[in-house]
Amino acid sequence: MQYIDNIIFVILLIVGFGMFAKSLQKIYRNINLGRDINRSDRRSERWATMTRVALGQSKMGQRPVAGILHLFVYIGFVIINIDLLEIIVDGIFGTHRFLHSILGDSIYNFFTATLEVLALLVVIGVVVFFIRRNFYGVKRLNMKELFGWPKDDANWILIIEFALMMAFFKLNASESILQARGVYHAVGSFPISNAFIVPILEWFSFDNGFLIFVEKFAWWFHFVGILFFMNYLYYSKHLHIILAFPSTWYANLNPKGEFNNLESVTKEIKLMMDPNADPYAAPAEGAEEAPAKFGAEDIFDLNKVQLLNAYSCTECGRCTASCPANITGKGLSPRLIMMKTRDRLEEVSKNMDANGGKFVDDGKKLLNDYITKEELWACTTCNACTEACPILLDPLSIIFEMRRFLVMEQSAAPTELNLMMTNIENNAAPWQYNQGDRLNWATE
Repeated sequence: MQYIDNIIFVILLIVGFGMFAKSLQKIYRNINLGRDINRSDRRSERWATMTRVALGQSKMGQRPVAGILHLFVYIGFVIINIDLLEIIVDGIFGTHRFLHSILGDSIYNFFTATLEVLALLVVIGVVVFFIRRNFYGVKRLNMKELFGWPKDDANWILIIEFALMMAFFKLNASESILQARGVYHAVGSFPISNAFIVPILEWFSFDNGFLIFVEKFAWWFHFVGILFFMNYLYYSKHLHIILAFPSTWYANLNPKGEFNNLESVTKEIKLMMDPNADPYAAPAEGAEEAPAKFGAEDIFDLNKVQLLNAYSCTECGRCTASCPANITGKGLSPRLIMMKTRDRLEEVSKNMDANGGKFVDDGKKLLNDYITKEELWACTTCNACTEACPILLDPLSIIFEMRRFLVMEQSAAPTELNLMMTNIENNAAPWQYNQGDRLNWATE
């Protein structure tokens, strides 16, 4: 019976990491529903971009207060969870503060003190973010598209992080008192816990038995909480903690807004321009292929990076706050484009889960059922959204592809655009008059 704690710990560890691996596998499967795209070029530039933007959070500095607080939470939470290595070893083998035996007194004291300071910064960050999100009235954090689950999700993450940090402090504080009483060997340095939590525990004059209970409970709570947080990520916008790294690596490094050419169209143009080509020649045997769809009607028509972007979206709303269409009251919200793409992707995923891994047509499409034509045509293609995104996501590329489908597959462009394209075709200008009259303004 003395190993029952270790057995329970190992079971929880296997189940927790197993569920997390299954979630990552499902995300990988869903992203691979998209079209292939070659983003393996300019590798050194991509590594530099990922390091600067995802790891260094360079774009967060555009809003200094929020950027610094986010850095506190990000760095603090990540580094504190290095302590998970010690928890895992202690939980499996029944040791106590395993890293002390490796690092020695001075280094381990510095390590634990650093974790305490970082944990305090995390607490400050999440408290300010909670107040800012719920009471301060930042417009982009209180738009109707965030009502319901998106707002609750953001709050739950902040509450979970706060609870984990408080458990961390209670663990250290109770152990600090027990060390002072000679119950445990004195290891580690806990400046924050000693300053704020220990006085409270000592004021109540708790006995050793209760403090040992508090210490064990906080230890288990911290461990189980990390496993819960890790598996909750799949259902949360906070997947960007993980996916920001591949998203920035696979980001589009070409000039923003550069329109990509369709290979099938390029092939036809080259055929038309080749004086030696016979446009009426039959294709070689076996070379005939079904024509590719122009643009995107559903998530299957988007590329893999665009689907990765949908999962990576932080729902921060910086894109929407910068969008001139949204600012002037149009129905477009770049953030909502990403959220709706992810919603459709998740609906397709559930469909596949229910049908043995195969998608069964559900009569729905990303276009019209999720994203409306009004949203697509409200976009001015100014690239403010892609410029504002802190992790280089590209909602404009999704809008481009869906517009392309409307124009090239359904001939459903607005009347004004059809008129402009007709004028360009006939007059080589978007205006409705002859080429010969284009310089009349100079003599008027």
